[in-house]
Amino acid sequence: MSTSKVVSTLSDSRSLAGRYLTFSLGQDSYGVPVLNVREIIRLCPITPVPRMPVYVKGVINLRGTVIAVLDLRAKFEMPTVPGGDRTCIIVVQIKAPGGGNTLMGAIVDTVEEVVNLAAGDVEPTPDFGGSPDIQYMLGVATIRGGVKTLLNIDKIFQEDGSLSLPPLSKSSSLTEA
Repeated sequence: MSTSKVVSTLSDSRSLAGRYLTFSLGQDSYGVPVLNVREIIRLCPITPVPRMPVYVKGVINLRGTVIAVLDLRAKFEMPTVPGGDRTCIIVVQIKAPGGGNTLMGAIVDTVEEVVNLAAGDVEPTPDFGGSPDIQYMLGVATIRGGVKTLLNIDKIFQEDGSLSLPPLSKSSSLTEA
């Protein structure tokens, strides 16, 4: 391996170090940067929106802010299962395509924990033979002998451009009751 490749790999691992909220979809474990997470809420009624991709379940009203909700199982083309007691929505803040930030929700099977990953715990995304689906991955982490896929939440929500929600206004706050 060339010296520049080793330096790049070390630099990538250091930049991915930090705190991640981990969750599961079936037997698979994932993590998203805690800085993107705004809150975790129970699964609630979702209003469907016509002519959306199958993974867009609709919208919810979260204390006056309407946010789109995606089913990560459907987005990752995993089998559908009925929601359980621990199924919830992770509300994340992502970069809006037109600039600024917007809130979106992701349905997950179970929230696990918040982990603090050191640079040595994180490896760059493996080469899957040129698969375009690796754009969703920041890297992989080894935690207590298990592997967690670290997700690029901005790419997951903006991948096909079908979702273009307005950015959050500076006056809109989720801390209001």
